[in-house]
Order: sequence, then C-alpha cells, then structure tokens
Amino acid sequence: MSLKARITDDMKSAMRAKDTVRLGSVRLLLAAIKQKEVDERIELDDAALGDPIIGSIVEKLIKQRKDSISQFQAAGRDDLVSAEQAELVVLQAYLPEQLSAAEVEAAVIAAITESGAASARDMGKVMGLLKSRLAGRADMGQVSALIKTRLAG
Repeated sequence: MSLKARITDDMKSAMRAKDTVRLGSVRLLLAAIKQKEVDERIELDDAALGDPIIGSIVEKLIKQRKDSISQFQAAGRDDLVSAEQAELVVLQAYLPEQLSAAEVEAAVIAAITESGAASARDMGKVMGLLKSRLAGRADMGQVSALIKTRLAG
C-alpha cells in the first residue's frame, strides 16, 4: 500500500472514531499533498515516485510544527503548544524509521572519507552525499552540525 493510500485510510478511520485532532492533522497533510500534485501537475499514487515526495512534505510539515511550538512557548501560549504537539505526533507516524545517533555518525564518517573532505569548505560535498542517503531518516540540521564538528576537529 502506498503512503498516500495509507494516509487516506487513516483519515477515514479518524472520521469513524471522531478523533478530531488526528482528522485535522491528516486532512492538513492530504491538503499539502494535493497542493503539490496541483503545483507539479503530477499524481503521487505510485509508491516508487510518490512516497519520497510525500515524505518530504511530511518533513516540511513537521518542521513547521516544531517552529510553531518554539514560537508559542516563547509567547507563553501553552494551549497552542499542546495542540501543535498533538499534530506533531500524528505527522511523525508517517515518517520512515529514524536512524540512531550511532548510525548517523557512521554515515557522516563514511561520507567524509568517501568525499575526501578535509576542512569546513568541503562541507557541501559531504552534505550532497548524505542528503540522498539519509533523507527522511535523520534530522539534516543535526547531520549538518555533526559534519561541522567532525571537519573542524
């Protein structure tokens, strides 16, 4: 079953269960997917083509939720923080299994040796290699920070 079909099925089950938080989050995700389909004039039904694109949409929505949470915490809006955290939990269910810190570090070390990077100026080469390998399975912000520390030291 493709990821899009799974999301649609989850929307139907959330409707039946009258789970408003889950339903709202899934509808938001489906709207973002539909927007991408309209913008790109493509159909994201095929698992081979659609799942990576849908994965990037999910990542984008998760990043938005995390940014919103930090902004709401700074403003002292705990009610909105809890709502965003609930949406974040629902969206994270659609990400592939995340790599452990040790696996990410091993991938970074392998990419540094493979690219022959020696200084922070070579960070682009390393990120280019890792972006496709770790897409959706690791936080690229943390990967970037790890590369910086490895190349600086």
